[in-house]
Amino acid sequence: MSTTRPFSPGDRGPEPSGASGASEGDMPAAGASPGGAAAAPTVSSGGRQVRRLSFDGESGVVPLARDFTRQALYAWGWLPAASADRRAAAEDVLLVVSELVTNACLHAEGPDELEIACDNKVIRIEVSDRGTGQPAPRTPHRAGRPGGHGMFIVQRLCLDWGVVRTPGVAGKTVWAELGAPV
Repeated sequence: MSTTRPFSPGDRGPEPSGASGASEGDMPAAGASPGGAAAAPTVSSGGRQVRRLSFDGESGVVPLARDFTRQALYAWGWLPAASADRRAAAEDVLLVVSELVTNACLHAEGPDELEIACDNKVIRIEVSDRGTGQPAPRTPHRAGRPGGHGMFIVQRLCLDWGVVRTPGVAGKTVWAELGAPV
């Protein structure tokens, strides 16, 4: 825990402003979050819950994505965390979201959309962008050097990750899956 915060970063409750991860019925008018980005309502099918955030024209997308994800984690019961393991799982999700969105900013003209989906066993994070590059962990990984750790972190924290491209459509979707806390 940071000495500048009186609480763990994942346990501070719903954000007073920023992106909304609110459920259907709690959404602001026209599907826009208080931060201005368009946030789609929760979709539920067979116990799977999905939330989408469009970054169209937004700035400050990494904190926006983290706030949106934190709201979803509260709605899905991951937060507030009842144990250190649950808190660590939520922090891992927030870190992976940060890394994927940051990579889209640095290497792919910025992200277009964030989608997070949760069922009882797995949370799936997808970040869509218009970039043509292929994300990969830097090899060899050099722990002592700044930068270049994003996909290495994603690879270490996630059950699996990959890239999906749609033929004839510019860009890609980078996805990652993490296990739900027990």
